[in-house]
Amino acid sequence: MTVIHPTAIIDKKAELDSTVTVEPNAVIGAGVKIGANTIIGANVVIQGDTEIGADNKIYPGAAIGLDPQDLKYKGAKTGLKIGDRNLIREFVTLNRATAEGEYTIIGNDNLLMAYVHVAHNCIIKDRVVIANSVSLAGHVQVDSKAVIGGMLGVHQFVHIGTMAMLGGMSRIERDVPPFMLVEGNPSRVRALNSVALKRNNFTPEEIKELKEAYRILYRSGLTLAHALEKLSSIAVNEKIKTLYDFMVTSSTDSSRRGPIPGNKK
Repeated sequence: MTVIHPTAIIDKKAELDSTVTVEPNAVIGAGVKIGANTIIGANVVIQGDTEIGADNKIYPGAAIGLDPQDLKYKGAKTGLKIGDRNLIREFVTLNRATAEGEYTIIGNDNLLMAYVHVAHNCIIKDRVVIANSVSLAGHVQVDSKAVIGGMLGVHQFVHIGTMAMLGGMSRIERDVPPFMLVEGNPSRVRALNSVALKRNNFTPEEIKELKEAYRILYRSGLTLAHALEKLSSIAVNEKIKTLYDFMVTSSTDSSRRGPIPGNKK
């Protein structure tokens, strides 16, 4: 049975599963769809073409699916899609996309801590952790299992690779390669994120190969082009190929901002 507090305001055109809980003073607008067992906290506002999956918990004060903070937005029909089992903490803001028919997308099993801002057209995949007071500008993509430290900003169109870890209070203005630990202002690749690799059951041989890839990219003294040429010869397993493909795309695609460089020594 749906549990809706009498002070909540829910538009008749909203679609809520029969197991949804809505706490005091929440506001849910027309066009919103909410899946099974999701809990909407007190004073949460959800608007627009927003689809929320099952087993999510949205904490008090969050603002979900409001208009994008983009001067190009002229009232087009855009949306926000949120998957399953996400924890969206206090005062998080998730904006819809900008252009007609586009979506901001949040995947499954993510933790967005208090005061996180996710701007228009962002894509956050699965099992991502974003700590308090992080701001993602428009069109940022965060791949699965990345960890983003608190109180940092990410520039628009940046791509953050899988299992990357970003140190708190950093400035992230370029693409973050997968499996790397990045920190600083300006930010730099500091090390291989070995802890994440072990936690995700990478074999000792896979970790050894990624350490060699890291050495080629950031400790060999080669230019990026020459380092990628050398890296291509050892990209024999899926993990190395993931890193290699990311670096090639980031450094050659004119729409990308290029990869964050290593720490000079």
